[in-house]
Amino acid sequence: MIQNPELREKIKPVSWGAQGQLPTASHFVLILARKENSMHYESEYILDHMRHVKQLPEDVIDMISDFYRDFQTRDFRLTESPRAMFDWASKQTYIALGNMMSVAAQIGIDSCPIEGFDKDKLEPLLEQEGIMNTKDFGISVMVAFGYRVNEPFPKTRAKESDIVEWY
Repeated sequence: MIQNPELREKIKPVSWGAQGQLPTASHFVLILARKENSMHYESEYILDHMRHVKQLPEDVIDMISDFYRDFQTRDFRLTESPRAMFDWASKQTYIALGNMMSVAAQIGIDSCPIEGFDKDKLEPLLEQEGIMNTKDFGISVMVAFGYRVNEPFPKTRAKESDIVEWY
């Protein structure tokens, strides 16, 4: 959660998609995704999560680890490159993003997801500011929350029949 106005000003030049939201949003969130070294099926992070968060017994961890290995190596081929693993981890963050935005809308708070940023400049800036460890994390997406000052432009959408097929 980036609330500090000075930090928001530092982020602004490398976040072209957030030019309007950074100075005005009441809450500005950076959503991070874990990188390959901590998302790999054999990583300490994954094993620690199964042991201490899920509190699974070792025999169950062994079984789940086999499924997780097959998922990462065969089903989705995530271990083929660090980018593949990061992209998959980023997709997982969009579940939280969607839930945050839906709940905000239900209580009358506007939100705006933002992917318009220079990842190669923003991440070192955030590391320099002591906000993130770029060895283990990368920026997945940003989101601004607040109350709108002006009414938004009308939404334009494709017709449902052009994008949804029923079988």
